[in-house]
Amino acid sequence: MKVILHIGAHRTGTTSFQSFMRKRCRSGVDPRVGFWGPMRTRRGLFTGIQPTPGLGKSAAHRARGRILLQMDKARQAGVKTLIVSDENMLGMPRMNLRTGHLYSDVGERLARHVAAFDGHVDKVVMSVRAQDHYWTSLAAFVITRGHNVPDAAQAGRMVHSPRTWRDVIADVACAAPDAEIEVIPFETTMGRAATMLGVCLGHRVDDAGADEWLNRRPETGTLRSILADRGEDPDQIPADALRWSPFDEAARATLREAYADDMHWLVAGANGLATLTEELDHTRAGQTPPIGPLNRGQEHDIEERRMAHPR
Repeated sequence: MKVILHIGAHRTGTTSFQSFMRKRCRSGVDPRVGFWGPMRTRRGLFTGIQPTPGLGKSAAHRARGRILLQMDKARQAGVKTLIVSDENMLGMPRMNLRTGHLYSDVGERLARHVAAFDGHVDKVVMSVRAQDHYWTSLAAFVITRGHNVPDAAQAGRMVHSPRTWRDVIADVACAAPDAEIEVIPFETTMGRAATMLGVCLGHRVDDAGADEWLNRRPETGTLRSILADRGEDPDQIPADALRWSPFDEAARATLREAYADDMHWLVAGANGLATLTEELDHTRAGQTPPIGPLNRGQEHDIEERRMAHPR
């Protein structure tokens, strides 16, 4: 049985994908494809994988036993491919906001999950998103969960963090050295859960029932109302902001440049660590870069007065 870990990241359509997969499994479209989502992994199945006070040293061993038992049951039921989707395998969003870094502990966290599957992980699928939109969406989401609006110091840590998606992907590859690492931009799968499933399986699938887009970033009015209900100043979120962001234009440009660098690295082969998939119909870049220019050149800067960027 092939095991695929879909690890997020947060705010990249994971909720929509998980809802789509639950519906697909209930309908029995393809019983050869099994699915475990947060409703299963966070209700005891993964308990003990990460060190937790009070659980004792044997908790990880018990977690491994539970997972292997459930894998065996799935195999006996005829499942040929098991997709396990839980973005918390990558890390916790509140920790990202607290430190201003992208998933600093992903290496240790994911290595423990791979060990819990007894090393039987064939593929790890991960989504990335432009950093300016990722951090803004994450900040807006946690505000709805009771967290404060990021101040200038927090925003500055996000903007100037030396850690980018490239570092996260490298850590993922080290944590799962025997697995294929597949990376897909959120901009490709936005509102398209069937596309994500196609990336997991390696072929196109029917997109019926995949048109829902859940857990979207809350709008400005919603955020202001939440702050007012909590007795906080709603003007922390400007009323005239169509889509609120904790960053000014210069900060957004810096974050977009970091994302462009990450994408260029992925297109160029990611040092053989991962494969970038943008569309299943397109040729994917592996260790050998595709033929042709990877970015716009100096003459475009002069003629069009804009920075070079990956296509």
